[in-house]
Amino acid sequence: MTIHRLWTEAARRHADLPALGWADGDPWTFREVDRRVRALRGEFQRAGLAAGDRIALWSPNHPGWGVVYLAVTTGANVVVPLLPDFSPTDAANVLLHAGARALVLGRNLGEVWSRWLAAAPEALRAPLAELRVWILEDLIEASAVVPPAEGAVAEPAPGDLAALVYTSGTTGAPKGVMLTHDNLTSNVVAAAPIVGFVPGERILSVLPLAHTYECTLGFLIPLHEGIHVGYLSKPPAPAVLVPLLASFRPHAMLTVPLLMEKIYRSKVRPLLNRPLVKILRKVPGVDWLLCRLVGTKLKKIFGGRLKFFGVGGAALAPDVASFLHRAGFPYAIGYGLTETSPLVAGHLKVRLYSTGRVLTGVQVKIAEPRNEQGAGEILVKGPNVMAGYYHDPERTAEVFTPDGWFKTGDLGLFRKDHLFIKGRSKNLILGPSGENIYPEAIEALLNQNRLVLESLVLQRGAEIVAKVVLEGEHTAEAIEAHLVELRSQINEQLSRFSRLSFLEHQSVPFEKTATLKIKRYLYA
Repeated sequence: MTIHRLWTEAARRHADLPALGWADGDPWTFREVDRRVRALRGEFQRAGLAAGDRIALWSPNHPGWGVVYLAVTTGANVVVPLLPDFSPTDAANVLLHAGARALVLGRNLGEVWSRWLAAAPEALRAPLAELRVWILEDLIEASAVVPPAEGAVAEPAPGDLAALVYTSGTTGAPKGVMLTHDNLTSNVVAAAPIVGFVPGERILSVLPLAHTYECTLGFLIPLHEGIHVGYLSKPPAPAVLVPLLASFRPHAMLTVPLLMEKIYRSKVRPLLNRPLVKILRKVPGVDWLLCRLVGTKLKKIFGGRLKFFGVGGAALAPDVASFLHRAGFPYAIGYGLTETSPLVAGHLKVRLYSTGRVLTGVQVKIAEPRNEQGAGEILVKGPNVMAGYYHDPERTAEVFTPDGWFKTGDLGLFRKDHLFIKGRSKNLILGPSGENIYPEAIEALLNQNRLVLESLVLQRGAEIVAKVVLEGEHTAEAIEAHLVELRSQINEQLSRFSRLSFLEHQSVPFEKTATLKIKRYLYA
């Protein structure tokens, strides 16, 4: 299948349902979005852009982002989505590497880009000056009056390139992930049943659309299923988000673990740790009842209709997962990568600490188990697996086995056909006698402490150390005392070979990717 076919069928089936819009405004219907898509497709054709040409899209979330994305991909062009927090230099390098012929950028980024380009070295400025540049807001305004493209559309083939996705990731230099139409649409069709959308329902989109996680699960799947996607017109501060959730009342949201972990540790955990509540929780059955009551209150904060709260991009902390499970909160865990379009496994009826069953049509196996539990590198094969890294045959060859399995770099195991993720193979620490030490598991323990905001476990020589960001302001003496006490508490829960040698205070939050994973390579 192609995105052209996916969208054409969705626009026909759901013509009069709301499709895209600001969550606090009036949405466009599927019929109106389709008219605007065809109008922009004509604009791109009149600008001389041919099938296969790359059109970059650099903007914060906006209802028009999806219109441009569809206009590019349904017209057989290739979309190059750029994360909104890319620097102009990052964006320039991606544009040159991708061979982009055009750039659509948000108005706020347009000014930044113009200033940077004026001062850029001639070697960069000259090729970039040839780009056809549009401001997204101007394009969308024009799409309301510009006539749709006439004549036959140069439809792409399922195996044609649809998107070139560049992500900073957590391991250094960006890579151009080549995703075909079949990669993306196969993932849409396989993952849609997990959510169980009903046409006319609503999803609130808060993560960057340029990330494949949000683009596939929060944009393409909702459109395929006839869902109204609402976007935030202001930054997601609590003063903005809480009343908006009450008025928009989404049926679904996607988030990353850090956001839910912050809610739990700042709002829920203090409530459950009150002295009287802690005593009551020891009474049989009361802990379950209290968690259910808190879960009901939490659902009301999200508008009261939430049935799917997707959590992906990284592992959810065990204490948070345990609470959500007991609270009956409708969270859903998934596992995937940009290279797999992205979803590999997922479920709504959660088995605690698992990322769920493998999607229909996708194959997963565990290579070379590294310990007695059976954990090894996760290998994936299926229609959702990328075509490779753009202009990088060496890197492409590195991540595929000779018989075509994609090497994810993640460690996992199966238990009763459910996939459990243990950590990244690059992060794995070997103990003094070859024991496997998963830093993510130690970080999960550290992050359960009431004063710890986030942590990072690293190996330095023969020692295992942790860098810790603390909540609030503390004197140097208080920090030192707390770190000593924390180290003692954590080491009591760890095997001898995985104990921490010392803890370091990290005075500022760690730098993170678009899905709020710590950029470990900066602190190695």
